[in-house]
Amino acid sequence: MDLRHLKYFLAVAETRNFTQAAASCYVAQSALSQQIARLEKDVGAQLFSRTSRSVRLTAAGELLEPLARRILADVDTAKAALDALSGLRRGRLRLGLVQTRASSVDLVEVMADYHARYPGIDFHVTNAPSAEMAAAVLAGDLDIAIVGLGPRQIPDGLDHQVLAADPLVLIVPADHALADREAVDLADLPESHQLIQFTRGSGLRRQVEAAFARAGVEPGQHFQVGQIQDMIRLAARGIGVTVVPRSSVFLDPVSDQNPPAKNSPDTKDALPYGARALRIADEAAVHTICAVHDSKRLAPAAAAFLEVVERHAIRDQVSGPVQEADRSV
Repeated sequence: MDLRHLKYFLAVAETRNFTQAAASCYVAQSALSQQIARLEKDVGAQLFSRTSRSVRLTAAGELLEPLARRILADVDTAKAALDALSGLRRGRLRLGLVQTRASSVDLVEVMADYHARYPGIDFHVTNAPSAEMAAAVLAGDLDIAIVGLGPRQIPDGLDHQVLAADPLVLIVPADHALADREAVDLADLPESHQLIQFTRGSGLRRQVEAAFARAGVEPGQHFQVGQIQDMIRLAARGIGVTVVPRSSVFLDPVSDQNPPAKNSPDTKDALPYGARALRIADEAAVHTICAVHDSKRLAPAAAAFLEVVERHAIRDQVSGPVQEADRSV
């Protein structure tokens, strides 16, 4: 079985279109069709059901798809391991990263530090909802993903390191009825409130919904925004309220040596239009950041990245021992 055949097979499986698959593989459609036919002959089964209007995987194709991904991922891992014999002088690292402002770990600094140590390693970075990136690690499409999921939300078969537990804060406009509170319970929100939510499927979205569930209330009427900073600005302008990680508002960690000002997690001046960031009374309302990987196929470049990110997590930790992060699930 030729590895090229598996790559062509996956291209068709992903696009459900022979023309698009051929273009993505930089081959003629006729050549791709011939290679798929050879693969079907090798496995002794038809992999695609073709009509003039659609291309669908057969039962055999559905069985082969995850196996093909694993095979190609194993080949990449083998290549990376051989590159390690050269002292990590060259190679590739496939990373899944949450939005940098949705993480209390400074991922930009992590990548800069890693690049300084291993300049020959190329980054291939993916940004997607946390659940999707964790699934991609499990499928072998990513080496490591930094996700906003708690330990009990990590798919079975993956290893994880808890990097941080970032408290969630409620952002309200300056004239909101709760704006002068020191701390709030989500149940105190007016029934008519409009909640500005993060992307569906994201770790943050799950943790916010879990916090509302613990408060015994529904999140209420809401709409979805794909950027943390847009959520904050919209709430500041009075379009709704939102719940975000504290580090997305305030860059400096809160600690016993650096306590928040009275009646606020920090100062009013940190937010636009006089908006307020209010501490949520629920101590379990935290945004957990985990690094997930598959230890059975961890390439040397990926192992080195884990070491770097763990060092930064210890330095940048914002809310006490990372072991407490499991409370967020």
